[in-house]
Amino acid sequence: MDGNYFEFKEGFYEIGNWTSSFFTGMALIAWQETEDEYFLNQALRLAPYYREKVFTRYLDTHHDLGFLYSLYSVALYKLTSDELHRVVGLRAAELLAQRFNPSGNFIRAWGRIDEIESPIGTGMMRTDDMAIIDSLMNLPLLFWAHKETGLKKYQEIAMRHADMCLKCFVRPDFSANNIYRFNLQTGEPLGDPNNSYWARGATWAIYGFALGYSYTHDDKYLETSVRLAKKFISNLDEAEVPWNDFHEVAHPNRVRDASAGAIAVCGFQELARHGVVDSAILKAKQSLLERLCSEDYLNFDDACHGVQKHGQGGQNGYTSWGDYYLMEALARELFDFEVYW
Repeated sequence: MDGNYFEFKEGFYEIGNWTSSFFTGMALIAWQETEDEYFLNQALRLAPYYREKVFTRYLDTHHDLGFLYSLYSVALYKLTSDELHRVVGLRAAELLAQRFNPSGNFIRAWGRIDEIESPIGTGMMRTDDMAIIDSLMNLPLLFWAHKETGLKKYQEIAMRHADMCLKCFVRPDFSANNIYRFNLQTGEPLGDPNNSYWARGATWAIYGFALGYSYTHDDKYLETSVRLAKKFISNLDEAEVPWNDFHEVAHPNRVRDASAGAIAVCGFQELARHGVVDSAILKAKQSLLERLCSEDYLNFDDACHGVQKHGQGGQNGYTSWGDYYLMEALARELFDFEVYW
């Protein structure tokens, strides 16, 4: 809440941790654009931890291996050609592939992979039958592994999961579900346990499908991303930054989610990279980016480690992912930056 990231309580090896690599992603962008070796060295010193997580403590991982390793091992391999990072990145991709449930065509979101029924925490609901919309941003790790190894299983799993998301997560009006459950015996989709239209989930989908198109050139992913983007834009009001949940119209404590706005900008930029020329999307990208860079949403105080205010719906706090995606968006806009996904 106060922007002090150094009070982050979850350890790197904690199964629920999915945010650590947004810091390394920012460091690597900073290194690329400033050529200051300090930023690279800060990322490199973490290499033993990333290796240990997937080779020794691999059971305590979940579907967000894509967030963790695309912005670390994959990025470092692309930037330095160091084979050690390639090995670790491929190991992470293999673990992500092991979470695939072939009967339901979904990548299991949470829980230790060796546990049939694994709650996130004490008293929480079961998670072994669950997929989540965030997963679309983790698929680039599998697409990259296919590109690196030539092993078709990685692309097949990624596309089967993406196709499931098209079927289950994308609603007829092109809003997006957040969570979906499946019958583990038959693979039958059981539905979304809530009726939310979570803004950040929608932006994960916009960006994720656009990235899926970049690897597969399957038009249905690009078309879906565009339609999701237009639906998202249609729900923005004069303040431009999205509400945390577009369906919570009457919620007395309704809040905005600036991190979702930053992710949306990145998604719109990815669509433009693939030749999508749409005036509504272009206008939304520009207005969102300008609004996010205003004093209402940025903290310019160097004493505050956080940058983007109102980054998480429900808390109005600072988030590592909000800061990362804003930095990625600005790097693309200013420096023709090539993303790590």
